[in-house]
Amino acid sequence: MDDLFAPSDVSWTPVSPKLATLRRLTAAIFAGLAAIAALLALGLTVGWAYGVLAAVVIALVFGWAWILIGRNQRSWKYAEREDELLVSHGIMFRELVVVPYGRMQFVDVTAGPLERAYGMATVELHTATPATDAKIPGLHPDEAGRLRDRLSALGHSQAWGL
Repeated sequence: MDDLFAPSDVSWTPVSPKLATLRRLTAAIFAGLAAIAALLALGLTVGWAYGVLAAVVIALVFGWAWILIGRNQRSWKYAEREDELLVSHGIMFRELVVVPYGRMQFVDVTAGPLERAYGMATVELHTATPATDAKIPGLHPDEAGRLRDRLSALGHSQAWGL
């Protein structure tokens, strides 16, 4: 079954472990704000015990998210074949996207403020069919630039036959 979503005949490249750190930081910020809001809203309206209970539930959900974020980060990988790029990710719902180089229309590289602070970027591949679009988060900026240039060149050279 693993060979269906991650063929073993290619060399897979994992994304940076910093991706899990960044996502955990983002989740911690949102969970903290939600816990404070729940504590104050419920504490001031129906009772502090309900506010504390809501904050504890939010903390437990955050703990579960912490574990899932790490597992999800480890599932992201990509592989470059001669004619296509493969992107695989997911734990419970696994996904393998195969993007033929000749079908690529353009390649985006993005990096928000937190991604830049952690030294990461995201490469997005766009095709004519949105179902075959692919995204690779958590790449080092040098790797993202190399991948962008390589995919653009391969997409341009292989699209001439269309």
